[in-house]
Amino acid sequence: MSVLDAYAMNLRLLMTVLCAVAISAAASAQTPDLAAIARSSGTPEIPGLKMVWLAPWGDFAKAHPWKNIIVHQTEGPAGSARGGAAEQSKNPTRRGVMVWVETDGTVYWAVAETLIPTHGDGGNRNDNKYIDNAPTFHQVVGNNSIGVEFAGNYPDVTRGATEAQVAAWRVLVKVLRARYGIPLDHVYAHNWIDYKDARYCEGCALATLAREWGE
Repeated sequence: MSVLDAYAMNLRLLMTVLCAVAISAAASAQTPDLAAIARSSGTPEIPGLKMVWLAPWGDFAKAHPWKNIIVHQTEGPAGSARGGAAEQSKNPTRRGVMVWVETDGTVYWAVAETLIPTHGDGGNRNDNKYIDNAPTFHQVVGNNSIGVEFAGNYPDVTRGATEAQVAAWRVLVKVLRARYGIPLDHVYAHNWIDYKDARYCEGCALATLAREWGE
């Protein structure tokens, strides 16, 4: 290979790399930052999530001061998150949660972020079985915690979340934390902070994943 041929080949390689960088930069410029999306209002498109907005976001600065996230699981069959979210939307403060996740990964935002659904059992766990309960006992409760309900562990309550739910959760937990400024160590499984069904550990695998994924 002559010096001229080598020069031409290197030039083509350089141009290819520069084009790839330019395309990547353009794509990044067109894709809003997740943190920026998390602070928006209305019914935004969130990359990686299929959202069904039954209640739109308002001004995040005027939202209820949420401090924690509690992960719940319900014994409803596949498809029950949709129905649960619809009922929650009609009666926001009933027993239930703000956010519901279907087995196919669809996320239903059911309640305005200024309202407080009834969930949790008062942070009544104090045996340190899963985590140190000193900072949670009677402190991580429904009126300061966003509830996220994962449907589908019926008829086997020990069955974990689906792959689609886990993928949605990976994005959703980042959005919730970014929007409300919730620290990573304030993501809790329901079983960690309340005495619950002894047959399985409700929300434990999902809360553990969130903490393992980190920032």
